[in-house]
Amino acid sequence: MAIIKKTVVRGQQPTEKQIKEIREAMKRPIVFDDDSPELTPEQYAEMAEIARRRRSGQKKPVVALRINPSTLEKAKATGKGYTGFLSRLLDNAINDPELVRRSLM
Repeated sequence: MAIIKKTVVRGQQPTEKQIKEIREAMKRPIVFDDDSPELTPEQYAEMAEIARRRRSGQKKPVVALRINPSTLEKAKATGKGYTGFLSRLLDNAINDPELVRRSLM
């Protein structure tokens, strides 16, 4: 069996051929070996705890915010993920002392 490498660009949708390959791969059995042994229940539990801690440290609070309708439309025009865009925009703005000073006036 050959190893197939694919590069996927963020946001890129898989092709029909790739979907077919994925579905075929799902039908194959998992084969464990020295390079990729089966995990023990303890290892799974440890990985789950690590993932839980990482997720808890990355949660962003949800905030209700009144925003100008035209500003919201401009943000939505940037496409899917506009709320993340707005979050990064606000992060950048709040760290710019001159922009903060002008906005407080």
